Amino acid sequence: MVQQRRLDDVFHALSDPTRRSILETLGRGTATVTELSEPFGVSLTAIKKHLHVLEEAGLVTTEKLGRSRHCRLGTERLDDAMAWISFYQRLWEHRLDGLDAYFTLQKGISDD
Repeated sequence: MVQQRRLDDVFHALSDPTRRSILETLGRGTATVTELSEPFGVSLTAIKKHLHVLEEAGLVTTEKLGRSRHCRLGTERLDDAMAWISFYQRLWEHRLDGLDAYFTLQKGISDD
């Protein structure tokens, strides 16, 4: 159940384009909340709400340094989400391979 909750938090965090952009920005290095808000033209409050969702998912950490809050990628990686996606990718590839084999067999029978 804990893993499912973590997956839910990660997918919820990734479901928003602003949050994905924040992660992309932080992938290039640490940034303050103000720096993160500039490209989006939204309030600091809105960015803080997005950061809270990302923090809850473990994807971002923030630290108050002086008068500003610095953000960086969190220690939680997307390993659990990638494992979940990979499982279903393999499942669908297997099913589609079976479907391809079926149609190839049917084509061979109809050609006879």
